[in-house]
Amino acid sequence: MKDLHLSKVYQLLEPGPVVLLTTAHKGRANVMTMSWHMMVEFEPPLVACVVSDANHSFKALRATKECVIAIPAVELATKVVSIGNCTGREVDKFERFSLTPAPAERVAPPLIAECFANLECKVVDTRLVSKFNLFVLEVVKAWTDPAQRHPKTIHHRGNGKFAVDGEFIKLKSKMP
Repeated sequence: MKDLHLSKVYQLLEPGPVVLLTTAHKGRANVMTMSWHMMVEFEPPLVACVVSDANHSFKALRATKECVIAIPAVELATKVVSIGNCTGREVDKFERFSLTPAPAERVAPPLIAECFANLECKVVDTRLVSKFNLFVLEVVKAWTDPAQRHPKTIHHRGNGKFAVDGEFIKLKSKMP
């Protein structure tokens, strides 16, 4: 074994696929790239996510308490990274990156039509926002695009490196 710098730990424990988070505030929709999220409950489905207070989306999420988590396939990887490399304070990301906003059913922020899944979410717990910028979201409506068969997700590994979802194995499990 060899020492690993503590700043590299996140690269070992990445929480899941890179996603896009949409918000809507004062009549304007925004989208940001997010990697810091995790499931915390099955039913109702609860997701914890960290949105930095430096991000333009933080203020909208805190004010409106709703968002959409859109899950892109690997074909959108270049756009996903580019979205994360600019700010919604200065640019309309839907327009710049040719993303199609689609109406959600239970929240104001839009779905992203190019993504293979979209999760409409409401903030249900903000107790850790002040300390850790951590929001707990309840998924209130979920959508998938049946035309996107066998989508592969991307996973942030740090320093511009991403892993692509790969081979599946099936093992006996008592989990649903």
